[in-house]
Amino acid sequence: MPTSLRHDADYTCCARVGVRIGAEHWIEGVVRCASPNCDDRTDPDDIALVVVHNISLPPGEFGGGLVEQFFTNCLDCTVDATLRDLDGVRVSSHLFVDRRGAVTQFVPFNKRAWHAGVSSHRGREGCNDYSIGIELEGADHVRYEDVQYASLTALVVALMNRYPRLSLDGIVGHQDIAPQRKADPGSSFDWSRLYRDVVTSIGASSVAHRG
Repeated sequence: MPTSLRHDADYTCCARVGVRIGAEHWIEGVVRCASPNCDDRTDPDDIALVVVHNISLPPGEFGGGLVEQFFTNCLDCTVDATLRDLDGVRVSSHLFVDRRGAVTQFVPFNKRAWHAGVSSHRGREGCNDYSIGIELEGADHVRYEDVQYASLTALVVALMNRYPRLSLDGIVGHQDIAPQRKADPGSSFDWSRLYRDVVTSIGASSVAHRG
């Protein structure tokens, strides 16, 4: 059974090991939890954007497996009053990085996950069509864990290596593509750290930075 990317005595940090994306657009060696909430991309080769989100269920609470249940339409929305509005909602992301840095993949990258909603980037609408969604377990004003940054960096580097239309200035937050609706990953997310770590990992001497 595949294991998650984790950071402990039994598993070397994924940022050092590297992330391998298989021929079927699934990451090798991470938990695979297929979501039905996806469909075909208009152009499977048009992957030009990575969107970073945050999620916690119930809001502000971490762990418990509710995110995985939500993305696979198995969430019991009666267990907590804050979940009632999610009844019947059908969404997914490609990847989820929990507070331990462990990664779960829900949708292969050549498919369209339903994560962005009404959105646009640099005048191009419908970001789901051409993006990869990565959910971090967190909240807008809660500090993200070091291991989450390590896993996210490794994922971004692997995605940029695999999908040639991706570049560093195409790594954005949900807040950037839907600013009237969304604020994630929030003020607690350190964009400078992510970009610095990605540049260090890929060894680039000159890349575009977030404006």
